[in-house]
Amino acid sequence: MPELLTERTVLTLIAALGVLGMFVMLCRSRRVSTSMEDATLAALHRVTSAAPYLRSGLTQDSADKTAPHLRELLSCVAVGVVDPDGTMLAWDGEANQHYGDLTGPIERVLSTDKREYVDHSDVPCDQRPCPMRHAVVVPLEVEGRNRGALVVITGGDQKRLLRAADEVADHVSAQLELAELQESKEKLARAEVRALRAQISPHFIYNALNTISSHVRTDPEQARELLQEFADFTRYSFRTNDGMYTTLAEEIRNIDRYLMLEGARFGPERLKVQLKIAPEVLPVTLPFLALQPLVENAVRHGLLNKPGGGTVSVIAEDLGTEALISVDDDGIGMNPQDLESELDETHMSGAHVGLGNINNRMRSTFGNDYGLVVETEEGAGMKVIMRVPKYSPGVHPDPAPPLPDHSRQEQEIGVPEQEPAPAR
Repeated sequence: MPELLTERTVLTLIAALGVLGMFVMLCRSRRVSTSMEDATLAALHRVTSAAPYLRSGLTQDSADKTAPHLRELLSCVAVGVVDPDGTMLAWDGEANQHYGDLTGPIERVLSTDKREYVDHSDVPCDQRPCPMRHAVVVPLEVEGRNRGALVVITGGDQKRLLRAADEVADHVSAQLELAELQESKEKLARAEVRALRAQISPHFIYNALNTISSHVRTDPEQARELLQEFADFTRYSFRTNDGMYTTLAEEIRNIDRYLMLEGARFGPERLKVQLKIAPEVLPVTLPFLALQPLVENAVRHGLLNKPGGGTVSVIAEDLGTEALISVDDDGIGMNPQDLESELDETHMSGAHVGLGNINNRMRSTFGNDYGLVVETEEGAGMKVIMRVPKYSPGVHPDPAPPLPDHSRQEQEIGVPEQEPAPAR
């Protein structure tokens, strides 16, 4: 992720500086009376106004919203945005009667990735005067691959048109590259969440159902409560909206369900739980399923392999601009030398499910400084610490699906009552 952020920053700066240079050139050639500072601010405003729409990729909507800003930036007659198939997604300005005359140059640009120039004298025109004097079609490329074309119509100087069109096309291409990088990042994050879901212990699910089944005849009320918790746990963990983020409050609720099910299986004497959460940090956003696998590791690998069990603690503290969250157990711990390979294992083939996956997602989401910190020794338990910023641009929790009305479900489904003993 640090490489992605660096590349994004460099691309944006290069594109902005190129467009600013072009704009300053235009201002000088036309003897604009405003100060250089005003011209710079105006160009920056136009560049930043167009950029957000392009970050969603080249679509009908983004082209419609971007074209007016590009025409204003270029001070030209018209701007057209073409997709890779040659479809004109947007045309802002005049001279649209010449669109048909530009289809040939557009097709050649898309097939050769080379700029095409069209002079007004080379096309038929009955309009007098016609606002078009020159036109240029410039390819939009991302990593050497064609992503469409930009059409610029002007009534001014040809040399200035060609340079300005090239600069703006570079800016648009840079924004489209950022859009593809963002899409790749999101696809990777969704894949990592799916991988983490797949690693939620099948043994836990099997054992939870066995535990519920064992209570059906001896304690139907307890069985009903455990069944509800199990349903809510699986509904949250396997929610279908592929959301990448959630709130600390939602993660803590799911951890509480998990611990309740494991507690019913092993009993309070073997599994003790301590939850200490500062109310101020409950709304903090963090990657989906960032905490529950850490608690599962603490229970499965730390406590249940220790004679007599032990205690797992989940603590979340308010540190001003950040939340400090820790999952701590007094179990068997692990060799610190083995820990490094666990954290490097992104896709969780190691014994401690999810450590590498969560470490990678934390760093990808918040930056390289927000990886997991793990303290452990053999026989001394394990403590996993994460820092989460209270605000991070572009990181927002996905809406959690509403939980069902359990009272209605109980009436419709219920838990079988204990059968009467047969008559002697």
